[in-house]
Amino acid sequence: MTDRTPHDHAIAVRYQQASAEVKALQRQCYALATLRLREAVEQAGGGAGLAVVSDIDETILDNSAVMAMAMHHNGAFHSADAWKLWEREGDPHLIPGAAEFFALADSLGVTIFYVSDRFDENKLATIATLSRLGLPQVRAEQVLLFGPPKAERRAAVERDHRVVLHLGDTLHDFDGCFAGATLDDQHRLTGENAHRFGQDWIVFPNAAHGTWMEAELRPWTAPYPAT
Repeated sequence: MTDRTPHDHAIAVRYQQASAEVKALQRQCYALATLRLREAVEQAGGGAGLAVVSDIDETILDNSAVMAMAMHHNGAFHSADAWKLWEREGDPHLIPGAAEFFALADSLGVTIFYVSDRFDENKLATIATLSRLGLPQVRAEQVLLFGPPKAERRAAVERDHRVVLHLGDTLHDFDGCFAGATLDDQHRLTGENAHRFGQDWIVFPNAAHGTWMEAELRPWTAPYPAT
């Protein structure tokens, strides 16, 4: 297993925060989600009884500022204390396309559930952040934070709604089979569920988080050219 270095982290955070490409990918995700949502509502004859389930961080909210802050404190990449402070007092901004997509879902009568592993102790702060940014349907019963596994929270939504879209930046945002799976199993399961990506599963780019960050690189084995 390789050790992640501060340089690796800085590259990941810089891509997430500063690249135009990641913004283009985020817009692309929401453009596709919009097409799928309109199709689903049209096929159902309206939005009643339908739901969208979305992760929050790096799917709706850009939190790269707190990632960058952590990089300037002993190279720490993850800090629960810093993250809790960010949940309470941070000022994230919306990912491009999010405002328009969720406004559309609301206008079509589709129920929105925000399912995130943010700390439940900061639920009021998260609700305040989402509300401040103008997102619709930000109600306590529709903001489902860390506690039961995400699969259980999604199942609770599915008892009363037909979920037509799942949005997220990590694979366990879509199905419980990915939670705790090895990297090899994640690849296998991704192949087995290939028909869902771009249909009812929309995956957002996140270069700064994932079990893949611990993977060994597999270099080309040819002799390196002499200089």
